[in-house]
Amino acid sequence: MGHGRSHDSPTGDDGGNGGDGHAHGPRIGSAGERHQKPLAIAFSITAAYALVEVVAGVATGSLALISDAAHMGTDVLGLGLALAAIRLARRPAAGRRTYGTYRLEVLAAIINGLLLFGVAFYVLYEAVQRFRDPAEVPGLPVLVVAVVGLVVNLISFRLLTAGAKESLNVKGAYFEVLADMLGSVGVIIGALVIWTTGFEYADPIIGAAIGLFILPRTWKLMRQALRIIMEVAPPGVDVEAAERDLAAVPGVHQVHDLHIWTITSGMEAASAHVMIKDGADWHAVLDQSRRILADRYGVTHPTIQVEPADHTEEPVGF
Repeated sequence: MGHGRSHDSPTGDDGGNGGDGHAHGPRIGSAGERHQKPLAIAFSITAAYALVEVVAGVATGSLALISDAAHMGTDVLGLGLALAAIRLARRPAAGRRTYGTYRLEVLAAIINGLLLFGVAFYVLYEAVQRFRDPAEVPGLPVLVVAVVGLVVNLISFRLLTAGAKESLNVKGAYFEVLADMLGSVGVIIGALVIWTTGFEYADPIIGAAIGLFILPRTWKLMRQALRIIMEVAPPGVDVEAAERDLAAVPGVHQVHDLHIWTITSGMEAASAHVMIKDGADWHAVLDQSRRILADRYGVTHPTIQVEPADHTEEPVGF
């Protein structure tokens, strides 16, 4: 055996028999794809009610409602980006896009994060302005519209809860709905307090609290997305431990150039050069290496190059 052999396959393919490794593209769906339907429903009802709030805000002259409508408009944009990213990511890998368009979901999460930062700073800015010049908040009409808006947000929030646990992209949309839901609650509480007590500073106090609530959660989302873009190892994955586990496989002489990264939410990839001892069964080494990466480190797309121990690589690139 005078040259390295490799196998590139999603977990679950049989990669332990015959010949050189076969090349396969990732045939598993992204985590966001599994939650496309609830995302589409949340987008539709949020877009419809954002228009209702704009009309109601203009009709009543309520800055609180117009502000909440702006928050919902940001939700609509974020949900639309998330939905578009999932649909585009379903396109098959072709030409130069060797991993398809899965990374669009991560880019959508980053854009959503930037939008959330914008909303948070806008809320904090408006809160400061209202401390200086408290806005008049109408009573019953604003309460009715805000309560219905809260119901819409609660429905969207419920629809996106499951997907937010699996997909970074859906999580971005989920946080936007959460932020707007808190905005609706703030409008309701502020209107009730002002209506019953005349305390006009209730609205800016609640607004500032909402902005401060949004910021740390947005930073966490952005940090996760940036980790993926930078191809940092997934959280909780110890690359050095993975290298030791692979090196401990019977017949393995040495492991080098091990990389573990995330393509998109729910799709972890790894590549490694595994040098085997003379007479070792490279089929068994390949199969066990893939099982270790899948079972212990959640890798769904491993690429392993098996090399003889006396193989010397010529320097390439760099």
